[in-house]
Amino acid sequence: MKKAFQILSLAMILSGYGISHAKASGDDPKKKPAKTVAADADNAGLKLPTGFGALVVAENIGRARHIVVNKQGDVYVKLTGRVNGKGITKLHDADGDGKADQITGFGQYGGTGITIKNGYLYASSDEEVFRYKLDDKENVIDTTKAEKIISGLINRRQHESKSIVLDNNGSIYVNIGAYSNSCQERDRQAGSLGRTPCPILDSAGGIWQFSADKGGQTYGDGVRYATGLRNVVGLDWNQQANQLFVMQHGRDDLHNIFPNLFTEKDNAELPAECMYALKKGDNAGWPYIYYDPFQNKKMQAPEYGGDGKKEGGKDAIDPVVAFPAHLAPNALLFYTGNMFPAKYKNGAFVAFHGSWNRAPLPQEGYYVVFVPFENGKPSGKWEIFANGFAGVDNITPRSALHRPTGLAQGPDGSLYVSDDQKGTIYRIVYNGK
Repeated sequence: MKKAFQILSLAMILSGYGISHAKASGDDPKKKPAKTVAADADNAGLKLPTGFGALVVAENIGRARHIVVNKQGDVYVKLTGRVNGKGITKLHDADGDGKADQITGFGQYGGTGITIKNGYLYASSDEEVFRYKLDDKENVIDTTKAEKIISGLINRRQHESKSIVLDNNGSIYVNIGAYSNSCQERDRQAGSLGRTPCPILDSAGGIWQFSADKGGQTYGDGVRYATGLRNVVGLDWNQQANQLFVMQHGRDDLHNIFPNLFTEKDNAELPAECMYALKKGDNAGWPYIYYDPFQNKKMQAPEYGGDGKKEGGKDAIDPVVAFPAHLAPNALLFYTGNMFPAKYKNGAFVAFHGSWNRAPLPQEGYYVVFVPFENGKPSGKWEIFANGFAGVDNITPRSALHRPTGLAQGPDGSLYVSDDQKGTIYRIVYNGK
């Protein structure tokens, strides 16, 4: 019996047991041991830094938007459109090989936002926010009982997705995207000037704050936390700074609307996609300004008298990071795990869905980047972390095989990425020394 026990113990060690999963904020030595997850032989088609690998957790599950991973390693995926009548998909890995072998669904609404906080799963449609009570393993107790905590959010069929995040003091933050490109009198029409003041800002174009624990709230119960943001799909709460960070989708069509002031190349390279650190009452300046990453200045928008040289937005906040134009940042995640090397701790990952309007330059994005942070502030240059999602050389939105959309951190510190083109969920792990 003793010899058999020794053989069994050795087999467990060799098979990878004893490497425990971790909480979303780091390692948890109290959890039961789990198998080591191996990357796919081709790293799921991704190009990653040395020491990293990737595997496909699931594919063809629908248009996967934002994702969250519970303490057991189950992945909850918000679908922008329902599959078999369900808008939330749960992926469960029963045998510990990293691949989902049990796929279930619930929630009769599409949308983008999903997160876990304080014993609840929160999820959004394009007009509402719901929550589901979780058990101690962070499984939804009753998928048929969704508590509607917010309703009546604006949906004008443009920038309609409602991304969500919670702070540590009982508030939930919801993006209300502007239903316009630049608040023109005639949207996206050549020569049309901007409306002054922009009436959209009264009800959209910013971040709204609600109670995370109160049911039956309506749009009017919210507080406009920050304004002047055209559309925010990626957002996260930075625990070090105890502050909300967001990624804005910058405006389009500078050349198309004002060809006498901006070239086609200007159109492709302006304005920056910006990361902002927000405090209550902040104004990021949309639609009156845009950010020029080459001049590192806030510029007056042409709809409001700008000419590509005139600065503006004295009362508007500056971005903390400026990325190339039109990359479409769809997710932001501050990494708090312990699997990845120390340089990644507390840094930001951003998923760029990819451009459609950088002609005559090649389309760009379709990758995940990393921004180092220290003490809650960016501390170095951003770099491409995971590339190859598009799978083709001449990328267009139609030719791209996959487009990064959501990010989540697993309990062991691995990074999950969703794709809304073919419904693939990736998992990135670190196996280096």
